[in-house]
Amino acid sequence: MMRVVFHIDFDYFFAQCEEIRNQTLKTKPVCVCIFSDRGGDSGAIATANYIARRYGVKSGMPIKFAKARLKEIPESAYLPADFPYYSEISQKGMDIMKNYADIFEYVGRDEAYLDVTKRAEGSFAIATHLAQQLKNQIRAELKMTCTVGVSHNKLLSKIASGFKKPDGLTIVEPEKTASFLEQLKIGDIPGIGRVTNEKFFEMKIQTIAEL
Repeated sequence: MMRVVFHIDFDYFFAQCEEIRNQTLKTKPVCVCIFSDRGGDSGAIATANYIARRYGVKSGMPIKFAKARLKEIPESAYLPADFPYYSEISQKGMDIMKNYADIFEYVGRDEAYLDVTKRAEGSFAIATHLAQQLKNQIRAELKMTCTVGVSHNKLLSKIASGFKKPDGLTIVEPEKTASFLEQLKIGDIPGIGRVTNEKFFEMKIQTIAEL
């Protein structure tokens, strides 16, 4: 029987949790911040919603840089991280996921792996319906979107979940693995960081197909 694995990733998780708590935030740039003890705008962005990301705001960016990029949007929100609340939402999501899994693996507050081989009977058609049902239940019960990658192993499923965000569902059937990977850049492989990417660039290798 063909193995079937889901990688599930909540979209812009911390910021989406804040949007659930305050629906008016959905139309504004939202930055969840880790403020430092130095006060003021010292600290970094933990997560930004997709509206903020369109202006170049991203995780790890200093708060003052984010404010500079969003200076023309006075309604932008800069919220302190509320980890107990995020953990509560995460637990509810994980409990939903566990009901779909033969084997469940927690990765972090916003992501998990599910082995659904038995439930899907090794069928990617059944797995597609299962993944959509899971997404629908999370949306209905938590008012939250997630992105799901489906393949025959964990690494490929994680790559697939990053392929179409937010609120995506990407299925990579075994016979389509090569054609799926060939279109991607080396940096799309989890664990390949900036330094490794630069070394490949020096070797004139930029895509997985070239690699």
